[in-house]
Amino acid sequence: MRSPTHPRLAYAALAAVCIFWGTTYLGIRIALESMSPAMLMFLRYALSSILMMVAVWATGATFPRGSELWRTAFYGVLTIGIGTGSLAVSELWLPSSMAAMIVTTQPFWMVGTEAWLGGERLQWRAIRGMLIGLAGVIVLFWPAVFEGGSNGLRRADLLAGFAMLQFGAMAWSYASIRQRNMRSGVHPFVSGAVQQLATAMVFAIPALAGPQPDQWTLRGLSAIVYLAVFGGVIGYSAYIYSMYHLPVALVSIYTYINPIVAVLLGWLFYREPFGWREAIAMLVIFAGVAVVKRASVPLRRAAAAE
Repeated sequence: MRSPTHPRLAYAALAAVCIFWGTTYLGIRIALESMSPAMLMFLRYALSSILMMVAVWATGATFPRGSELWRTAFYGVLTIGIGTGSLAVSELWLPSSMAAMIVTTQPFWMVGTEAWLGGERLQWRAIRGMLIGLAGVIVLFWPAVFEGGSNGLRRADLLAGFAMLQFGAMAWSYASIRQRNMRSGVHPFVSGAVQQLATAMVFAIPALAGPQPDQWTLRGLSAIVYLAVFGGVIGYSAYIYSMYHLPVALVSIYTYINPIVAVLLGWLFYREPFGWREAIAMLVIFAGVAVVKRASVPLRRAAAAE
């Protein structure tokens, strides 16, 4: 485990992730009103990577080279390209607030992936927490899946959105853990710039070759700028910094805060449904995540003692 050079800065970075990434769910929904998910991803990360590259050039920071450069870019495409891209696609089928609640289960992927890659062992208490989280997901999706629909959601849309988000969570977790364990001599901000540029390049072809918007709206372009600055430049750089300097279980706390912010904004701007069933489901999922986190505490203490 890396010891933070500036503990307050690491916690401030985590706070930025918790707040700003919670607002990106709404930003994605607004942008999707006038453009495809591929165009959204291309414009968002092309803009954010340009801004970050300019900052890197101005400060004279060191870029990764050789295999480190390729691995950094590859992990960025997995985390941002597949992780965030799957979220953008899922919001074609799901309300932004429901997508945020599904993403809440991501710590299960994080803990499971770390155990698979040889990190903290997966204990029964962690598995029990995952089962509790699964129960929360069942409460959330029961009407739409087992009763044919709920709140205007079709069963096929719900299942497609859920599967897409789980695929994204799997890719995000794997790449995040691998990147965290990778030896690197460059600043996390530089890594973020490289990864977002790689993501923009990957999405350039489907974005430019696919159907173009009938009309470019100021509302949609404003959402892209917001996503690029607060979701990309600030949010993702803060996430990388947090992953380098804080425990995985602690960093994953942003999945508690993000859905609360997303649900509130979704209700305020789109009047997305949020009733007793959604509230109970969120609390149960949160309880499962809490159990998973607590299960890893004794292991971290034992490792520290050794």
